[in-house]
Amino acid sequence: MIACDVLVLGGGIAGCTTALHAAELGADVVMAVKDALGETNTTYAQGGIVGLPGEEGLDSPELLAQDIERAGAGLCRPEAVELLARLGPTLCRDYLWRKLGVPFDIDGTGAPESTQEAAHSARRIYHAKDATGRAIQEALNQAVRDNPRIRILEHSALVDLITVPHHGRDPRKVYDPIQVWGAYLLDTTDGTVQMAIAKRTVLATGGLGYLYLHTSNPPSATGDGLAAAYRASARIVNCEYVQFHPTTLYIQGKPRRLLTEALRGEGAHLVNGAGERFMGKYAPDQMELAPRDVVSRAIFQEMASTGDLCAYLDLSPLKATLDLEARFPNILEACRQEGLDPLRQPIPVVPAAHYFCGGVAVDSQGHTNLPGLLAVGEVACTGLHGANRLASTSLLEGLLWGFRAAEAAVEDCRVTSLIPCEELEPWHPPTNTLVPDPLLIEQDWNSIRTTLWNYAGIVLQCGRWLGAAPTLTLRAACRS
Repeated sequence: MIACDVLVLGGGIAGCTTALHAAELGADVVMAVKDALGETNTTYAQGGIVGLPGEEGLDSPELLAQDIERAGAGLCRPEAVELLARLGPTLCRDYLWRKLGVPFDIDGTGAPESTQEAAHSARRIYHAKDATGRAIQEALNQAVRDNPRIRILEHSALVDLITVPHHGRDPRKVYDPIQVWGAYLLDTTDGTVQMAIAKRTVLATGGLGYLYLHTSNPPSATGDGLAAAYRASARIVNCEYVQFHPTTLYIQGKPRRLLTEALRGEGAHLVNGAGERFMGKYAPDQMELAPRDVVSRAIFQEMASTGDLCAYLDLSPLKATLDLEARFPNILEACRQEGLDPLRQPIPVVPAAHYFCGGVAVDSQGHTNLPGLLAVGEVACTGLHGANRLASTSLLEGLLWGFRAAEAAVEDCRVTSLIPCEELEPWHPPTNTLVPDPLLIEQDWNSIRTTLWNYAGIVLQCGRWLGAAPTLTLRAACRS
């Protein structure tokens, strides 16, 4: 059995930030990660993180807030938008750049260089070439490893949240409100399950993109934390808002690989199989810099009208003004490994499930409706993203809410006593000793992923209506 002040479930930017800041505030922290430390969606984030705006010049917190609201289809939570626009960029600069030393690309003044992405009104995105998430994750990994107050449990998958009365020994507790006291954790190396009890538990388990047939997410993104929160009776909102990234590398028969939005932000064009630039038909004012939902739907509809299996991303407009080898080395290498030369030919692309905008409903400090449970990052729904996330805000949201949740959790711990372990039921292994058939499991997985792709995907197919934005598939259809 493990006991601690704060149990953090997940090790991306939100989980690591929560663990680090809670430890800095004096808490005894355990951080459990499903795979090896660093195997997260944060690692795979290419484009960047909002590091500006400042109070002066061509950008401002107010303009950033307007861009977030516009991209979110007017369904964002205003308090969350204002909080991130006001506090997030400063925290990015002070904590990630100055304190942790994340190696953002630097401009001529020695400050982080900024770029632009779709639906942003200004150049405000900090980046580390085309592997920003990896640079951030590596800095966080080192910091949590170096902190003596943090115990890291790798290959520890969440089985279930420990709640009373559900897992309490005293049946009279059924009359009490539900309280979260930690989690059961599966050691994936030996199959054992141990109990980790904590004064405060923080879900930071990431998203659910791997539930879709085509996704930019790693195989670990299966919505474990969301499912556990649902079983514990946490409030879940906006599950219909799944964002699809417009441009993932299309190689038939192979998993999709993300191609950062910064390519279009720097001036790359989308073309069809005939080499025709088509975004003018769908978003004539913004073209390739339209929000992700608009671009994803445009690619889908262009493929449907032409019969092409994919669209293409043409980098030739960038070659005159940008050193592509220096700015996007990982993307160029990924294409070349597939026999493509992006400097000589357009890159085949298709949309894919990318980011979950819904999740466990939380307040401005990450509190859920269940005492003892907080949630941060992609598993949580702060209301920031509304129906469609603005590019490069998710890393910043994870950073900001991780910081605030750590402060809230530590403050709660000061007035909370740990539940005695004898009041909780230990994990009871299943009595059925039959070995699961891996072929049946694989068949079920394929069925789930195909069903979600076909019926909860980029557009609503029911009734032949194809007008819904990718993140508005069900609710917008009902309103229409």
